[in-house]
Amino acid sequence: MFFDQSWMGYGFEGALEAGAIALVLGLVVFTLLHLYGRSQGWSPALEIGWATVIGMVLAGGSDLWNLFYFNYGRVQSLQLLRVRLAEVHDPDNLGGRVVAEFIGVCVGVYVGWWLAGRRRQRPSQRPSQQ
Repeated sequence: MFFDQSWMGYGFEGALEAGAIALVLGLVVFTLLHLYGRSQGWSPALEIGWATVIGMVLAGGSDLWNLFYFNYGRVQSLQLLRVRLAEVHDPDNLGGRVVAEFIGVCVGVYVGWWLAGRRRQRPSQRPSQQ
C-alpha cells in the first residue's frame, strides 16, 4: 500500500483491513475509468481489465514487491535483511495480505461494473420485483 500501515492490525485482521481498503480503491478506479472510457467508446471488458490492473498495482504493489524481494532477491547480508524486514508491516502475514488485496480489488471492480450495468438499464428492462 502507498500509505503508512502502522495503524493496521496483524495477521488475519490486517489482511481483512487491507482487503477492505483495496475493495474501495478498486471501486473508485473502475468508476473513474468507466466515466473516462464511456466518453472514449471503450468496451466494458477494457474498463474492467485496466481497472483491475491499475487497482492491483495501487493496492498491492508495495506488498507484492516485498513478497517478491524476500523470496527471490539476493540478500547480501543479514543486517540488510533485518533492515528490510523492519520496514515492512507484519512480514509474517505478507502473503495473506497480498491475496486479500487482490481479492478486494477484484470485488471492488465487480461491484463498480454491476452498479454501472444497473445504471445503464432502463427501468422497463429491469426484472420485475414479484
